[in-house]
Amino acid sequence: MNILGISAFYHDSAASIIVDGEIIAAAQEERFTRKKHDEGFPVLAIQFCLKQSGLTIDKLDAVVFYDKPLLKFERLLETYYAFSPKGFRSFLMAIPVWLKDKMFLKKLIRDELKKVEVYDKKKLKLLFPEHHLSHTASAFYPSPFEESAILTIDGVGEWATASICHGTGKDIKILKELRFPHSLGLLYSAVTYYAGFKVNSGEYKLMGLAPYGDPTSTNIKKYVDVIKNTLIEIKEDGSIWLNQDYFNYAVGLRMAKDDKWNELFGFPRRESESELQQHHCDFALAIQMVTEEVVIKMAKEAKRLTGSKNLCMAGGVALNCVANGKLQKEKIFENIYIQPASGDAGGAPGAALAAYHIYFNKERKVAKGLDGMSGAYLGPEFSEIDIRLDAKKYNATYTYHKNFDDVAKEVAKLIADGNVIGWFQDRMEFGPRALGNRSIIGDARNEEMQKKLNLKIKYRESFRPFAPSVLAEDVKEYFDIDSNSPYMLIVQPVKESRRQPLPANFSSLPLKEKLYYKRSDLPSITHIDFSARIQTIHKETNPKYWDLINEFKKLTGYGVIVNTSFNVRGEPIVCTPEDAYKCLMRTEMDYLVVGNFIFDKRTQPEWKEKTNWREEYQLD
Repeated sequence: MNILGISAFYHDSAASIIVDGEIIAAAQEERFTRKKHDEGFPVLAIQFCLKQSGLTIDKLDAVVFYDKPLLKFERLLETYYAFSPKGFRSFLMAIPVWLKDKMFLKKLIRDELKKVEVYDKKKLKLLFPEHHLSHTASAFYPSPFEESAILTIDGVGEWATASICHGTGKDIKILKELRFPHSLGLLYSAVTYYAGFKVNSGEYKLMGLAPYGDPTSTNIKKYVDVIKNTLIEIKEDGSIWLNQDYFNYAVGLRMAKDDKWNELFGFPRRESESELQQHHCDFALAIQMVTEEVVIKMAKEAKRLTGSKNLCMAGGVALNCVANGKLQKEKIFENIYIQPASGDAGGAPGAALAAYHIYFNKERKVAKGLDGMSGAYLGPEFSEIDIRLDAKKYNATYTYHKNFDDVAKEVAKLIADGNVIGWFQDRMEFGPRALGNRSIIGDARNEEMQKKLNLKIKYRESFRPFAPSVLAEDVKEYFDIDSNSPYMLIVQPVKESRRQPLPANFSSLPLKEKLYYKRSDLPSITHIDFSARIQTIHKETNPKYWDLINEFKKLTGYGVIVNTSFNVRGEPIVCTPEDAYKCLMRTEMDYLVVGNFIFDKRTQPEWKEKTNWREEYQLD
């Protein structure tokens, strides 16, 4: 049975194909269009999925969209009615879009599929599971658990903003839902907005900023108290109530009411790109603490309702890897599995899996090994011919190794010598993280690596941390973690024995002084609070990346390197060898490795194309 899943029209549109319950391919549209968080119909992603699976649209048993648009429209109308006459301007802007396109989504999907290829409309079966069911299915069905509690937390689907479900075999039972406008995801996004970051992409920046908050400052208690006493009421079961007097997302064009938040917190909304002050860091830490409290309470309620020893997680809030780490430390569940594409992109495979197991009533085969996501390596890959043709297009120079072992040995030495490497191998990752196939890598021991990567390669804020890729067998040598973390979705501390002592006045130092103080023998991946967003590398899912890090270990004694996504700020992660070469030439990267080809930046011909990436990509 062949099923195509689609997510689109909000952000991070994507497509995925499953064949007899197995995820064969999945990709986000942004990787092909080069428009970050592309919300358009995923024509190019669908074309890739069909090609990868060897199918045509006529051979599909169903096309499944990841939510129910009419239920969303119901929420829109009821919300505007409940808040009227407030939000009339927003209403006038939203309604034409719905009347033109979204009310007639079946027709729109059929018309868009014509852009993919010619097909027989009479054969096409369209299905529409609810948004949270798509998320829930994306986490439970690929998980290695026969039975599990399932916690989904995001901004909002149709009505649900958080849900607790119980999965057993192929069946999923909804036990509890939190409904709009009360939403942990929207609260976090409102703070993201007020801190001067972009909603639906800057939330991870807010999370990265939080450790710079001074836990000894009176600001922290003040901000937490204001949030909990004025903005949000937290119930014991993790359900929340948000005071809509202070928010604008329900019927307005902004997330929060700036004047009221200014009065509450004592500072105005930060302008994008303006200098970060200590109160912004404290503000970020305060909302992170509140978020962790709510997530842990929701997880405890999921445990109470299901009695399960396992937990699956999905939804945008499940990408908050700091909260995930705190939840893991609580040991409410023995095992936690998080969908690597927890945001809306993951709704594509989730919708397809929900249709397969629930609508078509097909039995489930529980995944063996880590999970049923193939390490999230579900995107396109490129042949040696493709690489040679792209190199020829730019008259690029390279060295070629017949054996990959020679590549791994040479690149390991280049990393140990302090070089920054663009690393491009095999199938592209699905989801927001680069997991070793479309990565920029470097030496975690190098004190200058974080600064170099942020300022000369990524062109982004200096406070943002980088993740370690560590051999799964060695993870406990470096980090206090008692599980695998293949998708970079869990933050845990660097081992105490590897840390450097901090000065007594560390918490009161300015942000930049804190940033460049050496904190461990792995300074480039040790965040300011001694934490790290860990990626464990498994030979069974990524043998090439494992071999590279193992060669680095033979040279240095360290089975860990720095990994960040292969892109510049505002650009989607690279998809093709050509994308990768352009990124090499537009940055101060030292080498590019594509398959068995090594490109030395110093020997490349002069780059005559546009070099100012800011003109091409909007900042994220």
